[in-house]
Amino acid sequence: MYSYEIRDRFLKFFEARGHKVTASDLLVPRNDPTLLFTGAGMNQFKEQFMGKNVVYKRAASCQKCLRTGDLDNVGRTPRHHTFFEMLGNFSFGDYFKKDAIMWAWEFMTREMKFAEERLWVSVYLEDSEAYDIWRNIVKVPEKRIVKLGPKDNFWPANAPKDGPNGPCGPCSEIFYDWGADKACGKPDCTPACDCNRFIEVWNLVFTQFDRQPDGSLKPLPSKNIDTGMGLERITAVVQGVQSNFGTDLFIPIIEAVKRELGESAQSIPQAGLNLIADHIRSSVFSICDGVSPSNEKQGYVIRKLIRRAYLKSKQTQPFLYGIVPVVTGLMKNTYPELEEKREYISAIVKEEEKRFSETLTTAMPILDEMLALGDKTLSGDKIFKLVDTYGMPYETVEEAVAARNVKLDRQGFDKCMEERKESSRKGSNITSDFIFKPDSFSGAPKPVFSEKLPLDVEIVFILKEEKTAHGIAEGESAEILISPQPKAFYAESGGQAGDKGFIRKGDNILEILNTCETDQRIILKTFAKKGAFALKDKATLNIDVESKKYSAMNHTATHLLQAALRKVLGGHIKQSGSMVNDSRLRFDFTHMKKLTDKEIVEVESLVNKWIALSESVAQRVTSMSEAKREGALSFFGDKYGDEVRVVSVGDISKELCGGSHVENTKEIGFLKITGETSIASGVRRIEALTGQKAEEWMRVTIKKMFDDFTVSVLRIGGAAKIISGLEGLSPALELSEAVLLDKKAVDAELARRYEEELKPIFEEAGRRISEEMKALEKNKEADAFNRLKSDLNTAISDIKLCGVVPLLALSWKNIDGGTVKKALLYLEKEVKSCVVILASDVAGKVTLQCLVTKDLVAKGINAKNIIGEIAPLISGGGGGNEFFAQAGGKDASGIAAAFAKAEEIIRRMG
Repeated sequence: MYSYEIRDRFLKFFEARGHKVTASDLLVPRNDPTLLFTGAGMNQFKEQFMGKNVVYKRAASCQKCLRTGDLDNVGRTPRHHTFFEMLGNFSFGDYFKKDAIMWAWEFMTREMKFAEERLWVSVYLEDSEAYDIWRNIVKVPEKRIVKLGPKDNFWPANAPKDGPNGPCGPCSEIFYDWGADKACGKPDCTPACDCNRFIEVWNLVFTQFDRQPDGSLKPLPSKNIDTGMGLERITAVVQGVQSNFGTDLFIPIIEAVKRELGESAQSIPQAGLNLIADHIRSSVFSICDGVSPSNEKQGYVIRKLIRRAYLKSKQTQPFLYGIVPVVTGLMKNTYPELEEKREYISAIVKEEEKRFSETLTTAMPILDEMLALGDKTLSGDKIFKLVDTYGMPYETVEEAVAARNVKLDRQGFDKCMEERKESSRKGSNITSDFIFKPDSFSGAPKPVFSEKLPLDVEIVFILKEEKTAHGIAEGESAEILISPQPKAFYAESGGQAGDKGFIRKGDNILEILNTCETDQRIILKTFAKKGAFALKDKATLNIDVESKKYSAMNHTATHLLQAALRKVLGGHIKQSGSMVNDSRLRFDFTHMKKLTDKEIVEVESLVNKWIALSESVAQRVTSMSEAKREGALSFFGDKYGDEVRVVSVGDISKELCGGSHVENTKEIGFLKITGETSIASGVRRIEALTGQKAEEWMRVTIKKMFDDFTVSVLRIGGAAKIISGLEGLSPALELSEAVLLDKKAVDAELARRYEEELKPIFEEAGRRISEEMKALEKNKEADAFNRLKSDLNTAISDIKLCGVVPLLALSWKNIDGGTVKKALLYLEKEVKSCVVILASDVAGKVTLQCLVTKDLVAKGINAKNIIGEIAPLISGGGGGNEFFAQAGGKDASGIAAAFAKAEEIIRRMG
C-alpha cells in the first residue's frame, strides 16, 4: 500500500463517521504568534478545543508539521524528521474515549489489516476507564496492555506534578510489534523498553482535566479528543520497513540526491543522504508556505536546513535545487500548490545555495586566520564577527574548530548576539504597545450587536496591561468592550487594520485606535485623549469616516496593484502578505528580481489608468467552488469557509476578500509607489500611497529633488558646467514648479509626467554632479599623496636596520587608507629590500598596512604574521598574505607600541 492510499483511507474512514475533513493549515500558523511552526495536528483547532467558534464537533485532517527539537538525530535514526505529516481525528465536546479507542482499533485492524497479535497498547497507570475499554470491549489481551506513568502517558508530559496549569489529560498509545527477533533479548520486553522491537504509531489524547494552581485536576465540563499518527511511521509499518527513509515518501528523493551528486554520493554515508532528503523536503514545503531563507524566525530555520544539507553534500556548486521537482512531483496530488510554485521554490533554493557557497569562500579564510593564532578557545566576539559580518552559521564554525581541538566561547557569542538584538530593538520604530491577546477576554461578556451609528453605548469591560480594570484615566491606554457592539466597525483581519473612531461622554474623549475581534466580541483599543472613563459609563460611539475611507481606498488599490504586477511581470506573481491602513499600503509578492525603474513606472501607470477609468467595485457572496471556477485569486494559506466573498474591479481584478473597499476606482484618486525592496529571498515589497497623501508625497519629494539639485550645483561652483547640453531641463523645472505651486491636487497625468520627464532629467543631472564630485575627490587624493611624497623620500634615506632586516615605519594623522596604500606601492618601487609598515589615524579609526619585499619573504619574513601580532595593540584585527597584510583598529595610542612590537618580531624572524 502506498503512502497516499494510507492518507486517503484515514480521512475517508473518519469522514464516514461524521468527521469534517479539513485541509492542512500552513506550516506557519497565521493567527498564533506563540508558535514558530505548526508542530501538531491540533494546532489549527486551538479555539475549538477552548469551546470557541465550534462550527462542527468532529474533525479529521492530515496536517503538515515541522519540528527542529531533535535536529541532531535527523538522518541518524530511522524515525526522526524535521517535516512530517500528522494524521489526526478530533472531537470538540462530542465523543470520548470509547469511540476514539474503538475507531482507532478498527482502522488499524480492518483498514490497515494489521494482525491483532502485532498490536500493543499503553495507558496511563491511573486511567482505569481506558484500560477497561481496551481489555473488556476491544478484547486486547492483558499481557499486551502496558500501564505507564505521567512522563509517557499524559499530555503534557508530567503535567499532574509539574504543570502547566490548564487543559490536560491521560493518553493511550498504539504500538506495532516487529517481533521477538528484533527485541533486546529480555524476556519481559514491552513497549516500555527502548529497544527497536516496538514502534509507537498512534497517540490518543483524552483531554478531560483542567489543572488548577494548587496541582489538583478538575474535570472539564466539555471533554475533547486529540489524536496523532505520523504518516511516515504508519507507512513504514505498512510497507514492512523499519526505517521511514525506506518508504515511498523518501526513496525517490534519496535517489534524486544520489543522481545530483554523481560519484561523490558514494563517499556520503546513508545518514547524510537521509539528512539531505529530509531537509530539502522541509525546505520545499516551507518555501511553498511563504517562508523564505533569512536571518529571522522561520526564515532562519529554513536557511539553516538548506545550509546543513549543502554542507553534508561536500559540494562547491548548487545542487539541491535540482531535487525540488522530485519533491513537488511526489506530493503534487495531495498538495497541488507545490507543483504550481515549483520553479519559484527551485530558484529560492538555488539562490540560497549560491549565497552560502560565496559565504564559505569569503569566511573560511578569515576563520583560518583566527585559528592560526593558536588560541585554544575562539572568543565570542570573533565567532560573532564570522556569523554576523560574514554570514557563516554557528554550526559551521563549530564543525571547523572541532577538527582542530579548539573550543568555542559560546557564552561570549550569545552576549554579542543579545547586544546586537538589543541595538536593533532600540533602532526600531515598531512598538509592542498593543499586542492583542484573545485569551485575556475569555471571561468577558458577549454584548448584542447593533447596526446604528452614532451608537449609545455602555462600557462593560476594561483591560489595562492584561489586567481587568475599573477605569481609564486621561493619557492611559486600554482595551474595552462596549454594549451594544458596533456591527459597522471593521475588525483587523486579512492584513487590513481595524476601524478607528471616538467614544464621547460630554467633553471627555476616548479615541479608538484599532478594532479587533475574538469569539463574537468586538475589542476596541483605546486612548483616553481627554478626561476619564469608567465601567458602566454611558457614552456615544462614532466611527472615523475619513480613516475608514482611506483604508478602503488603500485596500482596493492593493487589488489593482496585484493585477498590474501580474500583467507587467507575469502570472507567477503571488501575494505573500499585505498591510493596509488609513495611512498607506504595503504589498508583498513572490518575485526573484528587483523591479527596474521602467517596470515600476509601468505598474504604477497601469494602476492609475484603471483608476481613471472609474471602474465599479462589486462585492458578492458565493460558494468557494464557484469562486474557483471564476478564477478568483485567493491568498494561499487563508482559511475560507464554504461561502466566500468575491471582490471584483470591473474585468481587471477578482479576489476572495473580506476587507473594506471603495465603490468606484475614481474614489482612490491616484496611486504613487514610494518604495520597492527585498524583504526575503524571492519576496519583494512595494509600499504606496493613494489620494491626497500621494499628492503631498509628490510635492515634498519634488521639492527635495529640486533643493538637492540646487545645493549640489552650488557645491561644485555653478550650474553651467552641469546643465550644459542637458536637454529638457527647462521643461523639467517648469513641471516641478507646476507641482509645487499646485496646492489643490496632483493628478495621475502629472504623476506620470514626473516619472517619465522630470525624474530622468534630475537623475542625469545627479549623475553628472556625482562624476564631478568624484573628480574633485580624486584630485584631493592626488594632492594628499603629493604632500606625503616628501615624507616618504626623507624616510627612504633614513631606513633603520632590525638586526639585518631593513625596516621603514611611518604614521600620519587624517590620511585615508587609500592614500596610505598608494604610499605603500610607491615605496615598493623605490626600495629594493625592506619591510614597510605604515599607519594612519583618521578620527580614531586606525589603519595599519605592512609590505614585505620578495627577497625578504624568501628569508621567512611574513607580512601576515607581523600584522597578526601587532593588530591587537591597536584593538583591531586583519589579515592578508606573506607579501602584503593590513589591519583596522580603534586605538591610535597603540601605534607606537605596534611599531616597537614589529621591530621585535622582525628581529626574531630575521
